[in-house]
Amino acid sequence: MGKTSGQHSNGSIHGLDPSRIPAHVACVMDGNGRWASARGLPRTEGHAAGEVALLDTVEGALELGIGWLTMFAFSTENWRRPRDEVRYLMGFNESLLVRRRDELHDKGVRIRFAGRRDWRVPRRVLNRMDESAELTAGNRRMTLTMAFNYGGRAEIVDAVRRVVTDGLRPEQVDEKALRSRLYYPDQPDPDIVIRTSGEFRISNFLLWELAYSELVFSEVLWPDFRRGDLFAAVGEYQRRDRRYGGLES
Repeated sequence: MGKTSGQHSNGSIHGLDPSRIPAHVACVMDGNGRWASARGLPRTEGHAAGEVALLDTVEGALELGIGWLTMFAFSTENWRRPRDEVRYLMGFNESLLVRRRDELHDKGVRIRFAGRRDWRVPRRVLNRMDESAELTAGNRRMTLTMAFNYGGRAEIVDAVRRVVTDGLRPEQVDEKALRSRLYYPDQPDPDIVIRTSGEFRISNFLLWELAYSELVFSEVLWPDFRRGDLFAAVGEYQRRDRRYGGLES
């Protein structure tokens, strides 16, 4: 498992093999709170600063021709955070969609959301999510999936519940049956998962899908992450030999 240095490449993509650009990149956006604390700011300021990082990363992914980008925006475990921070995150994500969905739509980005739509998510936030998904449903330049109220274990549990609801017999339950009941079975598994802020954990993200994903860890705190850091992570990915459990040819 590699670790990027966090050095920015000034937006350059020189040195990347255009024939080996990953189809799907997933990212755990971590370090907002530490970024804010280091500056004597409330944690919420770190989340606000992360908006610039998100949009620049999307721009960088579009520049590379990445077709699928999945961002971990709010986990099923994040409800344990202080109530004021959770309330802020709900409002921030709602306003982010209102501010940015037209811009993303104009760039040909399809916006989708993966996660549970339960009673804890305010109705107004669900409405903004639905509006954004409907507006951009026809776009195919990139699919941006926001994992919101998402947990990898919860996704697998929900898939098993669908298996039971569909009345499958035990001998009919296999990987194909489960995969077809994940939140987005049409989405390819991530080629690369990036986690920022120097943490070496998966944190319940895409547990089924990342079975053979390359993991890249960056020291950069998420609010400081830019497309140059994305390019560096893709460069690390391209230096690896993906064997999927087999041997080198």
